[in-house]
Amino acid sequence: MSREFGTVGVVGLGTMGAGIAEVFARVGLQVVGVEPSEDALERGREHLANSTNRAVKRGKLSLDDQAALVGRVKFTTSMDDLADVDLVVEAVPERLELKREIFAALDKICKPDAVLATNTSSLSVTEISVATSRPSKVIGMHFFNPAPVLKLVEVVRTVVTEQEVVEDVKGLADRLGKVPVVIGDKAGFIANALLFGYLNHAVSMFESHYATREDIDAAMRLGCGYPMGPLALLDLIGLDTAYEILDTMYRQSRDRLHAPAPVLKQMVTAGLRGRKTGRGFYTYEGPDSPAVIEDALTPDAGHHGAAARPVERVGVVGSGTMATGIVEVLSKAGYDVLYVTRGDEKVAKVGAALQRSLDKGVLRGKLEEADRDAALARVRGSSRLDDLSDCDLVIEAVVEELSVKQALFATFDEICKPGAVLATTTSSLPVIELAAATGRPRDVIGLHFFNPAPVMKLVEIVRTVSTSDDVVSTVRAVCDKAGKHAVECGDRAGFIVNALLFPYLNDAVKMLQAHYATVEDIDNAMIVGCGYPLGPFDLLDVIGLDVAHAIQRELYLEFREPGFAPAPLLDQLVTAGYLGRKTGRGFRDYS
Repeated sequence: MSREFGTVGVVGLGTMGAGIAEVFARVGLQVVGVEPSEDALERGREHLANSTNRAVKRGKLSLDDQAALVGRVKFTTSMDDLADVDLVVEAVPERLELKREIFAALDKICKPDAVLATNTSSLSVTEISVATSRPSKVIGMHFFNPAPVLKLVEVVRTVVTEQEVVEDVKGLADRLGKVPVVIGDKAGFIANALLFGYLNHAVSMFESHYATREDIDAAMRLGCGYPMGPLALLDLIGLDTAYEILDTMYRQSRDRLHAPAPVLKQMVTAGLRGRKTGRGFYTYEGPDSPAVIEDALTPDAGHHGAAARPVERVGVVGSGTMATGIVEVLSKAGYDVLYVTRGDEKVAKVGAALQRSLDKGVLRGKLEEADRDAALARVRGSSRLDDLSDCDLVIEAVVEELSVKQALFATFDEICKPGAVLATTTSSLPVIELAAATGRPRDVIGLHFFNPAPVMKLVEIVRTVSTSDDVVSTVRAVCDKAGKHAVECGDRAGFIVNALLFPYLNDAVKMLQAHYATVEDIDNAMIVGCGYPLGPFDLLDVIGLDVAHAIQRELYLEFREPGFAPAPLLDQLVTAGYLGRKTGRGFRDYS
């Protein structure tokens, strides 16, 4: 049986500390909240009042329950009022010396069996614990912001933390309705160790002008189903907080991927710290406002550069799921579509798959019968590449093999009329290699749809150093007409989504390989703590470990970044034939 905590203290009543106090008070615990000054204490009261007021407005808390909750919190400026509490959670800014000073004071004030916990998200719990005479009763209890909403709590044990203390705190987290994961004392723990490497990479992508802040954020929301884009999330977290976490992680790991991107420090120094100051990667209506307003970096929604070329007839080459999906998307958008496959049998197969998909749309009420019939009337199949001669846009969607695609683009060059736009759906190969196979590289562009194409809104438009501006405008206009959200980027491995996603997945494999946490705990941390639709291992098993390995290798060969090299465990699983769901076994067993 875990210990029953009756009274708890919270030191630091900022947004996080006040949220933790609210979480404790919600389950009937008596809470002592401490701040060093009356002004800070008043801000803590306001945080609690604002949070509970929102809960009342949303119908999640009655007025009586709100009054009872607030009544269970005692606000004080005296640490001596913590003398009789059973547990103290420290939630002050991420400065080691400040935390050590507080723990040294708590050690003298609190009763001998009181548990002392830190909410640090990046600092060493061990280094904090040795400021006391009771390091065995010190533990990390890392809540996620906003604490009343997010379910994850990372319970961080040091090498000397008593197992009984670990069990007591884990039991308390269960009582709070949270999902606890127990881990060792390592910089970043699970969620931040995986999250902040990804966020830092996104900052570097923005800093290098590879893509706009809007396109980076939209790509990760629409391409991966993340609740927020990385740059918007950094603004919410606070750029100063993010810098401190990354700097701490880098000092412990010496992994260059954790070294804060230079622009991050520049922005913090300039006072651009995110929502709390009203400016970060985006500009907000005012400090602490979530409302983004236009600024000098906001793109002109109505201006896409050069005039687009006219497109009425589109050719799609390929017979797989992606090719069929693109045919459906474009035919529903009103384009005349010719799809070309190898052999009449595949022509019929694509036609049947298209018919089934459109019929399903009608059955689900997402498509009118008349619209289905009109879309089908606009589609024609062929087994002859020569039939592409009068297409305005040709989209290649064949197997991911460079030599196959190069041969196809050389053929397009001979067949297609002057001015036709030639596009590839490749997700990993260099678009310029395909452009170079033609005598018209200015007409070649990447048009990376996400699978399934009829469902996923995102399309990455990949321009090479040779692509002309009017070709970019042309495919963007096609995407707009098809109801897709297009993002633009340059021609390098991974484009936006895969370049940010796969190093994060690779880091998760490294974490598992180091026996730091289990598959379940890592997946739970990212689903519950960060709101991701799938944990990294769930996602890897869906994608296929062989596919993930190939993409990760492409990233490593492109950037020559040691941290991008595929994790040895990933190598081993692929070699063993454990490729995920498609083989019945990957990081999990599906047999």
